Amino acid sequence: MVNEMTAEEVVATMHIGELADRSQMSLRTIRHYDEVGLLKPSGRTEGGFRLYTERDFTRLLLIRRMKPLGFTLEAMSGLLRVIDALEAAEPGVEDASVRSELNEFIEEAARRRAKLEEQLGMADEFLALLRARQDGPGQQ
Repeated sequence: MVNEMTAEEVVATMHIGELADRSQMSLRTIRHYDEVGLLKPSGRTEGGFRLYTERDFTRLLLIRRMKPLGFTLEAMSGLLRVIDALEAAEPGVEDASVRSELNEFIEEAARRRAKLEEQLGMADEFLALLRARQDGPGQQ
């Protein structure tokens, strides 16, 4: 289902090619995210071409940032639902369960980041060992 767009959003839309360029993601990946429901276009042209807004671009960047942390498409979808619920909430009215889910995502992302940092440290050590070998045989 495509949401109604404001006049400002219609003027500020971009086609999928521009979205791909700006996000540094492939057209195929963006189309896949549409197919699985992660990133639906905000509108379509009369010819059926996808139209995306700045909000869609921001959403795509969030998805892109989750990918290196190894989040599944299902987890990405869950986080997007949480963010949508927080954005739709009335000012001053907060759903504790939604806030709790967000906190769980934050904790999981922090764990995954720490693991990546550990792996990066190992990669640095490995490179140092290899570079030490450049100085000659038997060098460490």
